[in-house]
Amino acid sequence: MSSLPVSRPGGRSARVQVAVHTATRQLIDEQGRASVTVPMIAARAGVTPSTIYRRWGDLAELLADVAVERLKPDSEPVDTGTLKGDLLAWADQFRDEMSSELGRAMVRDVISARGAEGMGEPCPCAQFARSQLGVIVERGKARRQRVPAVDGLMDRVVAPIVYRMMFGLPAASQADVRTWVEACLKEAAPAGRHATRGRRSSNLSSVIG
Repeated sequence: MSSLPVSRPGGRSARVQVAVHTATRQLIDEQGRASVTVPMIAARAGVTPSTIYRRWGDLAELLADVAVERLKPDSEPVDTGTLKGDLLAWADQFRDEMSSELGRAMVRDVISARGAEGMGEPCPCAQFARSQLGVIVERGKARRQRVPAVDGLMDRVVAPIVYRMMFGLPAASQADVRTWVEACLKEAAPAGRHATRGRRSSNLSSVIG
């Protein structure tokens, strides 16, 4: 499995990445993912196709790299004032994103580029979700609220949403998300006495992270 390219701050390399990413997003939005080719992206970005192949290897790696950037949160989770409110707001937004055609395509691009060898390794999709949930849980601790384990939230809220998306099942509803969040909160530990769950992740979590 080839790894995703590492961004370098500043300089021509960064400018090329921005130009290629921008061109890729524009073409996907205009013509659809299935119609996009490396020569089309290169022409729009003002670079040669060989530049793209040299940096990303192939179209699948480029699409995965662009997807990771689009999936990366650009802000902290909304602060509603309560742990339950924060979790419901974040989980419902995540559900909306993962249920959308664009969200499904981006996650599939990231996973397909990883290949079979990378299925057991954390991927950015899960890392982003875990990080956002970690922020929410820490807020709850600061408020002295009962907080669930991040692993539990990944297994019981994130995983079902992604499972349904990946296997073409009916998308999770807002009511589903509320049920899953409330189940986690019922088992939450008091702040300062947080019980771990053995630091484990579900099998599906190993696919998405």
